[in-house]
Amino acid sequence: MSSRLLDGIINYYEDEDILTADGFDEAVIGIDDKTMRVIYSVTKCIEILMTEMEMSMEESVEFFEFNVKGSELGKKTPIWCEDMLIE
Repeated sequence: MSSRLLDGIINYYEDEDILTADGFDEAVIGIDDKTMRVIYSVTKCIEILMTEMEMSMEESVEFFEFNVKGSELGKKTPIWCEDMLIE
């Protein structure tokens, strides 16, 4: 469903420059229509890493925090919604 959501966002805001995170289309949960930043579910991103990259939860969290969430891509950097506490 989220991949369809991302497609819908891109089509609806076709005149906007929207930055997406490669490989995480299924983790999209919305867009901030003021800044035009895509919003991703951290929980879904972790699940994608665990499933598609065959990482453990600990490996997925570490990889996500350092390589994905830790990347600063300017004013269009995606928003990472902390929707679950991971210990």
